Amino acid sequence: MKRTNYCGDITAALLGTKQTLCGWVNSYRNHGGVLFIDVRDRSGICQVVVEPSRPFFDIAYGLRNEYVIEVTGTVQRRIEGAVNPNMKTGEIEVVAEDLKVLNTSIPLPFDVDKSRGVAEEIRLKYRYLDLRNPKMFANLYLRHRIAQAARRYLDANGFIEVETPVLTRSTPEGARDYLVPSRVHHGEFYALPQSPQMFKQTLMASGIDRYFQLARCFRDEDLRADRQPEHTQIDMEMSFVTIDDIHEIVEGLMKEIFKTAGKDLQTPFIKLPFDEAMDRFGSDKPDLRYSLEIKNVSSIFANTGFKVFKDVLAANGSIYALRGEKGAAYSRGHLDKLTELAKKNGAKGLVWLKVKGGAFEGPSAKFFTPEEMKAVLNVVQAQDGDVILIGSDVNKRTCQSFMGALRKELVKELPAQKEWAFAWITNFPLLEYIPEEDRWDAAHNPFTAAVEEDLPNLEKDPGSVRSYQFDLVLNGNELASGSVRNCRREVQERILALMKHSKEDAAIRFGMLLNALEAGAPPHGGIGLGLDRITALLAGEESIREVIAFPKTAQAVCPLTESPNKVDENQLKELGIAIVKE
Repeated sequence: MKRTNYCGDITAALLGTKQTLCGWVNSYRNHGGVLFIDVRDRSGICQVVVEPSRPFFDIAYGLRNEYVIEVTGTVQRRIEGAVNPNMKTGEIEVVAEDLKVLNTSIPLPFDVDKSRGVAEEIRLKYRYLDLRNPKMFANLYLRHRIAQAARRYLDANGFIEVETPVLTRSTPEGARDYLVPSRVHHGEFYALPQSPQMFKQTLMASGIDRYFQLARCFRDEDLRADRQPEHTQIDMEMSFVTIDDIHEIVEGLMKEIFKTAGKDLQTPFIKLPFDEAMDRFGSDKPDLRYSLEIKNVSSIFANTGFKVFKDVLAANGSIYALRGEKGAAYSRGHLDKLTELAKKNGAKGLVWLKVKGGAFEGPSAKFFTPEEMKAVLNVVQAQDGDVILIGSDVNKRTCQSFMGALRKELVKELPAQKEWAFAWITNFPLLEYIPEEDRWDAAHNPFTAAVEEDLPNLEKDPGSVRSYQFDLVLNGNELASGSVRNCRREVQERILALMKHSKEDAAIRFGMLLNALEAGAPPHGGIGLGLDRITALLAGEESIREVIAFPKTAQAVCPLTESPNKVDENQLKELGIAIVKE
């Protein structure tokens, strides 16, 4: 090794020793003929002093930012008044005795230490420069430590790391597959896995008992800040377990992961059935750092004269209300924006009532009796100076959802009551109806088991069947999704039949797993945790792109490699593919 230590590790403990540093010129200053060069590597910055009497002074004088250099010198204490208490190396400097330029640098499109303020597409185009930013390195290093903590914990708990194929067959799992054409078998395709679902269940049928991997998953779906075409999940599966067993393992894992970031978690996490989460928070991933809840006020308006509410209740719909703290000060424009937010999430309109001096103000206030308004005020615990938002819909779930979107917006103005708020959301519906296709589809995962007592209703009332599906939620973000799986072929085929997969079609699409299930597969369950999202939250980042070394843009483009790109006609010919122009 050329270096003896990293730049950031040169402290007062090494005074008087000779050290060799290798890194980039972060900055350079000429003070009365003496050069001060800040040398940077992944660990931090160390100040190097070059005196004019040194034979390499002219070389040092010609240095520029981002030149790569090697410096050998003696560690000495900085003079009084030059100490920087904000730097780990702020007490010392290295007096250069030799200096070599290992590589020069062209003028760069942006300063490395200011890259976070540059347009994202430019940052991604020059990602090799962006990653030199100390914050970006810290994010990747945190990701590394999380991955290692997961491996250590799972190994200690009897899990075996097994790699599953990346080239597999296309199976419906909720998103579009990325397809890979076969050169050997013209007209046939592999698919990149959306998850290792069928393989990890097959491993349970193989007697592996406890499996995990840091699995790459590929989904061709519309992107958001928390989505990428390819992402990594800490994937695991266990045999002979209950939901509580899986939760206990995952809670222990999260404690270990958060410990790497200096955070101490309290377990067990709270558990909320899906129906309760929707009824109280209007979301299956509620941010529980805030106590604010939506309230079902349908009974209050049972005899209302307000036609909108009356018609909704006549159609067996629902009415929900929400307190907006200090919302009486909202302008009409602000309230219109909240109304538009509700409409974007399915509402047809929104009623708002400002609470002022014991009276209620708003365009709809005249339609309500004093008894109705007082009852709503008491239920949502509104105070003078607040606003009450009331939504209604003939579909209860729709009403819950748009009121949940309003809650998510309102809590942005409230102080968080805790730093980390974990929750298990349990008992999701097993299936959801797709009217335009006249079929049922898996609400989460087609291999999830139904709650045993609900199985008799599977064919006669599919929508009422609860599942052993669960999500792990943190601060309003879904971190993980898992379930206890079907371990009996006949039950799995009944569920697939409701999804309009015949036995023959199911055998073609899912034959590997179905065959394994009828060959003595044990009861089993598992979960996949989003490594990117966990890292982003611990790093304080909004977007998972900030914790992935080489991410794609929101348009699924990589500016660094300029992909996706057109390929040579000969390559297409070998694959038996012709591009059809629209």
